[in-house]
Amino acid sequence: MQIVSPRRKRPRLEIIPFIDVMFFLLATFMMVSLAMIKNEGQTVNLPFAKSSSSIERKEKETTITITDKGDIYFNKDQVSIETLPAKIMELKTQDADPRVFLNGDCKATFEKVTAVLDLIRKQGITKIAIQTTKEAKK
Repeated sequence: MQIVSPRRKRPRLEIIPFIDVMFFLLATFMMVSLAMIKNEGQTVNLPFAKSSSSIERKEKETTITITDKGDIYFNKDQVSIETLPAKIMELKTQDADPRVFLNGDCKATFEKVTAVLDLIRKQGITKIAIQTTKEAKK
């Protein structure tokens, strides 16, 4: 024997949980896409320059970093001032017209930065960008 209910409710589609899931997915994809930004060089406190402008970066570009202690990094690898010309020559053999980003800490000595800049230019690289920030550190 089957008992039939006189008031049969129709199933409802609750939309609020779907909205919650969509916001969660949106936030997740935004965080993942921000994490995919590549930083080729070491993290340093860049100097402040009001006239700085943004440059579109290509897939394969080289960043040479000078830290506040005077350490030199070729992308993520620490190198000495003596081995830097060999690394730059290796870069020139891989790319005929390479672009180099010079990334110097704001507390790095000017002498060290100009020595590295001079080495880069002696190897025949003319596309050199000095990285700065538009906002002053507080």
